[in-house]
Amino acid sequence: MKIKVVVGLLCLVFCSSVFAQKAKETAPKFDVADFNKKFEVAEWLVEYDVVAWKTSDEVMKQDKAELEKLGAEWFCFQDKSNLWHAVYGKFENEKFETVFHFTFDKAEKITKSNEKVAAEFLNLHAKSLVTANKQMRSALKSDNVPRFNQYIKQNADQTFSVWIFPAFQPSGIAAYGGEFIYTIDKTGTKILKDESYLQGSFRGFKASPPREIWLNYSELEKPTLGAIFFVWYYKSYFTNIFIDNAKTTSTVVKAENNNYTWVHVEKTDDKKNK
Repeated sequence: MKIKVVVGLLCLVFCSSVFAQKAKETAPKFDVADFNKKFEVAEWLVEYDVVAWKTSDEVMKQDKAELEKLGAEWFCFQDKSNLWHAVYGKFENEKFETVFHFTFDKAEKITKSNEKVAAEFLNLHAKSLVTANKQMRSALKSDNVPRFNQYIKQNADQTFSVWIFPAFQPSGIAAYGGEFIYTIDKTGTKILKDESYLQGSFRGFKASPPREIWLNYSELEKPTLGAIFFVWYYKSYFTNIFIDNAKTTSTVVKAENNNYTWVHVEKTDDKKNK
């Protein structure tokens, strides 16, 4: 894993006073429930990213003849025991052909697997990724964009959630400014909900040297899922990362026990007017 931490108590800091999470009624300007819901997803996405990152390194060690069979479609999933799987292959003629299948356990042990995964399960995941990427490219209307990472999960109602965020760029830049979030129907072909957010241009920060950085989302009242993901993913690369919203700023603070605490600060009137 890139980083292992335990989430500390969510704190709300308003006008230099600190309130525990149970006192959220006294701080109605910050939507704690919305933030916690997004953070739960962001944690899972970072976990997914670790599996994808480490298994993709393992893919590159495989036979070159097998590597030539790969397409653009690959994804990770958890089975009923919460064991992670990563499948790499090619989606062609409405069918996903698996080339490599790895498992990834809690000790981060990667094992090459010959276990068969149901064809329909694979096909629907791959089809959903194709649908999501087509929608994203339509929204971008340009090829001059950063590289992206994609994440997918089948929901309890058999629909699919797909998240596409800027990747850690080969140049060492941590990019932000656009996030694509889709709910796709159970056939993998129809967008049911589009919760994407595009600022208009992508920005980023060189990941070294470590320093304080600010993500400018001052046009929004609440932190986006992509912004929360950015902070949690890159928290070990920078000394501090602040999400700057219209009325609040949000960041994580590392304690002496290596736990992390989210802190949200309400802006004073003079700061809001700047």
